[in-house]
Amino acid sequence: MPPAPASPTKPIKMIARNKRARHDYELDDEFEAGLMLLGSEVKSLREGKATLSSAHVRVLHGEAWVYGLQIPEYAWSHQFNHDVERPRKLLLHRRQIDRLDAALGTRGMACVVLAIYFRGAHVKIEIGIGRGRKQHDKREKLKQSDAQREIARALRG
Repeated sequence: MPPAPASPTKPIKMIARNKRARHDYELDDEFEAGLMLLGSEVKSLREGKATLSSAHVRVLHGEAWVYGLQIPEYAWSHQFNHDVERPRKLLLHRRQIDRLDAALGTRGMACVVLAIYFRGAHVKIEIGIGRGRKQHDKREKLKQSDAQREIARALRG
């Protein structure tokens, strides 16, 4: 029997992105994780509805959970609808959960949700581990990015 042909990379359809997370946190590590969802949650995500602004990750009893991820109710599921802001389990490898737990145990470290998207038919979530930036660090980062933009503009034209 011939081997199965290598499948091309599955297309990504972005649902929501947390733009403030990269501004507010100095991210050290990033993970892609699966997400355990109910059917009405997936249907709501297919409509492109999700809010990531207060979403963060915690490790409890050896399992990673995302809190604060808001997926609005699906209009057509009636009594079978889900709770909008319930904790949802992340699907990660044991080594990744252990690394995440060790990082979150360090003082000042946080794990935030960066994006939620479809990879093929599966809902994936991108999380980042990092340390929160102080106000003066945020200003310095903006100055650096403005300077880089000016240099790039000068080199182009």
